[in-house]
Amino acid sequence: MKGLGKFIRKGKGKIGIPPGTAEYSGRIHDQEVEITVLDYDSDKVQEFKGITIAEIEAFRESPTVSWINIDGIHRADIVADLGAMFHLHPLVIEDILTPDQRPKMEVFDGFIYVVLKMLDYSEEHHEVVGEQVSLVLTPHTVLCFQERRGDAFEPVRKRIRSGKGRIRNRGCDYLAYALLDSIVDRYFQILERLGEDLEVMENSIVANPAHETLGNIHHMRKEILFMRKSIWPLRELVANLEREESNLVKEPTRRFFRDVYDHTIQIIDTVETFRDMLSGLHDTYLSSLSNRMNETMKVLTIIATIFIPLTFVAGIYGMNFRFMPELEWKWGYPVVWLLLIGLAVGMILFFKKKKWI
Repeated sequence: MKGLGKFIRKGKGKIGIPPGTAEYSGRIHDQEVEITVLDYDSDKVQEFKGITIAEIEAFRESPTVSWINIDGIHRADIVADLGAMFHLHPLVIEDILTPDQRPKMEVFDGFIYVVLKMLDYSEEHHEVVGEQVSLVLTPHTVLCFQERRGDAFEPVRKRIRSGKGRIRNRGCDYLAYALLDSIVDRYFQILERLGEDLEVMENSIVANPAHETLGNIHHMRKEILFMRKSIWPLRELVANLEREESNLVKEPTRRFFRDVYDHTIQIIDTVETFRDMLSGLHDTYLSSLSNRMNETMKVLTIIATIFIPLTFVAGIYGMNFRFMPELEWKWGYPVVWLLLIGLAVGMILFFKKKKWI
């Protein structure tokens, strides 16, 4: 993603379309839409891959907890069919199919809709990449809509399969918390990686600021701004989940959402610190360039100052007047050389005494 593409992704095709229209406006992917289900309770776990829309109907009112994960939202018909099955509002379906939503939480009759950004760090391009994740919390299921395969939820899957922790004994609200917490934990990993890049950049600026350093600073600033845009609204989202008086979020789970809120505040503080550090590095880079220019100008000025009297003496004895007695002296030439060398050495010693060099 180059330029402003990672900040503004809403397609032109959405302009003028009635609200609630089920039409995908993101990037088209070649991969097929894959639906997986992780159904569990305290006693057993069942996994289903590649199931159809019709097969999902059995999990809608199941007494167990069903995590329905949809990898790929570019098939608007599939998203619309799932929305109709779970009685989702048309505006929610539109938001799911528009991968440029600001992180938010909305409460409807019978479900809670949460949309946020799942971020990752590309080692190849040294940039933060993100995708939209939409969570729909119902009494018996959690629907998770992702733009493409690959996510930060594997630790949650391992906990469910192994039965470790409290997740198998809790309801859908705790599963929604676990998914949200996994996304927030990934933010910490990305910030740690950006911090390493920031430290390398700082050392290079102090040691030897090169021309490409300014480009690296602007690239890092763009990544930090992208993270800030993705994370800043998350604070309000998690706070609303914690305070929401809904039967879908039980009181014991609210405490866990409070912990996610604390982590979000910590991440926001780190992002703001990185922004301040980048501004400082930018100023340091400009100051280093200015200091290097000043040092260069000082050396050139000293050289020019030393040669001014030497040029003056050489200019005098370069005149072609007939009656210049020094021109006839036997030792005139070596005396002039001694004078020039003495002037140069004397001026160098004077500059050193004044600590100008």
